Amino acid sequence: MPGQTVATAGPGSALATRRIHVMELVGNAIVGGMECWVERLLQHLPRERFRITVVCPYEGRFSAAMRALGADVVCIPMPEDPAWSAAQLGQALARSTGVDLLHAHLPNAHALGGLVSRLTDLPLLCTIHGRQITLLDLEVHRAVRSHLSVVCRHSYLHALGVGVDRRRLSCEPNGVDTRCFHPGPRPLDGLRQQLGLDTVAPLVGFVGRLSPEKGPEQFLRAAALLSEGLPPGTRFVMVGEGPLRGALEADLARLGLGDRVRMAGQRDDMPTLYRELDVLVSCSHSEAMPLAVMEALASGVPVVGTRVGGMPEIVQHGVSGWLVAPRDIEDLAARIRQLLEAPARRQAMGAAARRDMVQRLDLRPSLDRVASLMQALARQAREPHRLEDVSVLGRA
Repeated sequence: MPGQTVATAGPGSALATRRIHVMELVGNAIVGGMECWVERLLQHLPRERFRITVVCPYEGRFSAAMRALGADVVCIPMPEDPAWSAAQLGQALARSTGVDLLHAHLPNAHALGGLVSRLTDLPLLCTIHGRQITLLDLEVHRAVRSHLSVVCRHSYLHALGVGVDRRRLSCEPNGVDTRCFHPGPRPLDGLRQQLGLDTVAPLVGFVGRLSPEKGPEQFLRAAALLSEGLPPGTRFVMVGEGPLRGALEADLARLGLGDRVRMAGQRDDMPTLYRELDVLVSCSHSEAMPLAVMEALASGVPVVGTRVGGMPEIVQHGVSGWLVAPRDIEDLAARIRQLLEAPARRQAMGAAARRDMVQRLDLRPSLDRVASLMQALARQAREPHRLEDVSVLGRA
């Protein structure tokens, strides 16, 4: 399913002789999937071809990471209904620094980008990280003719279904850094040791933000159903932070799971942490192409996940993991049990998962497509007479 964009800049183009200045408008600054995606994009973009300014709503860990990658960082408030002062700051920044392309992430950033685009006549690209196009994204797209880049086939079809202009829509699927995330020996001083867990007993993990759309309470309910008959020493761990942490801790006490389920909080050692897991569980109610799932699969960890959004594009049912219906706790628990009770099959699925991520969803080709799209849109704005020079850069 193709998305159309202008062909990349040729040797005679003005943009071929200087760096493209991209303003990344990032609508949040937490430690989440979208922010990780932006960070990996900046790591990947060639510095000889791209200059980056990042606009985010507040200072913190994310803004520090952006500066460490060589980006200029400016903080501008980004409510869903942007204030005129924010738009004025954005357009002044874009004009004074010679920005060529605006690139938004999340609907609030898309709205601000739309205003700045109208004030400056700069092209606007918005990457849709969720599985559906929001009403605000659709309104901005129609008002300023922004280009929408989605990350999975489900999102592409949804965008067409709600009336997004096919000529301003493309699919650049998410990818995973298979060099960073790969199978390996379990660390001697990692998560298990820090939590006082057995170094060889099975460990089932949930990795993600503790927020409603991720369904972390479903993980606890599945763990409660798996109270008997598992291999000796089996434990469950939740990695991440979020607004539901207090409620989840109360559920742990109410369900009597305190000795079997551990809350590990936010971690910085994810490449080695996945190697400590035997199964990853993704029980989200809504997803597009979740990074945690791809990272686990690339690390050789089979996944039991809900059949939502782009998950069927990632997990090969019965090959690299199992897919279950959303909120079907009994099936979720049964599939976890099936993997825990069959170590040989679990290992075979993990090996298949690794091969599949390397072959289909490696990060580098994915980000190459995004870079080509960014370069094409910037060139289109500078050379409007070449609007019909199009080529397919990505497929859903």
